[in-house]
Amino acid sequence: MKLAVLTGGGDAPGLNAVIRGVVRKATENGDEVIGFLDGWRGVMENEFMELDVEGCRGLLTRGGTVLGTTRINPFMRDDGRDACRRTLEANGVDALIAIGGEGTLSCAHEMYKLGFPVLGVPKTIDNDIGSTEMTFGFATAVDIATEAIGRLHTTAESHDRVMVVEVMGRHVGHIATWAGLAGGASLTLIPEHPFDIAEVADALQRRHKRKFASIVVVAEGAKPVPGTLDIPEDSFDEFGHIKLGGIGELVAREITDRTGFETRTTVLGYVQRGGEPSAFDRVLATWYGVEAASMAADKAFGQMVAYQCGSMTRVDLGEAVAGLKYVNPDLYKVASTFMA
Repeated sequence: MKLAVLTGGGDAPGLNAVIRGVVRKATENGDEVIGFLDGWRGVMENEFMELDVEGCRGLLTRGGTVLGTTRINPFMRDDGRDACRRTLEANGVDALIAIGGEGTLSCAHEMYKLGFPVLGVPKTIDNDIGSTEMTFGFATAVDIATEAIGRLHTTAESHDRVMVVEVMGRHVGHIATWAGLAGGASLTLIPEHPFDIAEVADALQRRHKRKFASIVVVAEGAKPVPGTLDIPEDSFDEFGHIKLGGIGELVAREITDRTGFETRTTVLGYVQRGGEPSAFDRVLATWYGVEAASMAADKAFGQMVAYQCGSMTRVDLGEAVAGLKYVNPDLYKVASTFMA
């Protein structure tokens, strides 16, 4: 049997560990593996590299993806799907493992419906893919954000400042909630719960009567309650994604204007998904890769590997991409207990 792997969308710590896991298990099964370059682009343009155990040495701890990644998909080109079909047939590919987030996996689902032998592995530091409890890369991003928050505490306390930390989270606030709770944030603002800037300012004023500095964690996709704060109109990139970033600076300015407190902003940005994966993500990503190779051997096409209740299972790809996984309200209540 011949397997192929692609990595699509944004990079995430653990991608190389998944590739390594796929190759090791496939080799044990007597299968061959190739890796398409730059996601679906490599499939359309027949660009790939051979993958074997020897070539995957050292990948466990390496960040990014050796295959490269883009957000391009076959539905962006008139001949995209036909080009993919020609590539798979020409190379004798029996199964294609698509590793990616919402966009990559939605594409994989549509390709499966067209008869392609595709299965998926969920990847996103946002941890917002449905039907799985945890995606690799998320734990690393939380660790990085938590460390940053910890470092900012000391400078905030030294100057009695408010520090606003903007973290990733386009539509969901998993990173913000977990890092805010783990880092001892004063307030955490997430997309699932629109914020009232007046309430934010009041909470900080009450807190600073006790002469405590404050950390406000803001997910990049956080939105104010309609009518409470003017924000720029949404703009979109070439892939239809909302261009985010800047909410942290906006919140910081409002805090200064409303409270008089000196406020500074730190935007963590891409540092959250760069560098080596954490120990947890190395294990989780490896497990995903090994299970994906087993699914390919079973010809479990149209399915996705999912982590549920401490084990790996298989779920329908369509079900997994049907909707985003939002922050558990109970967990946000826990975080709210320690706010301001």
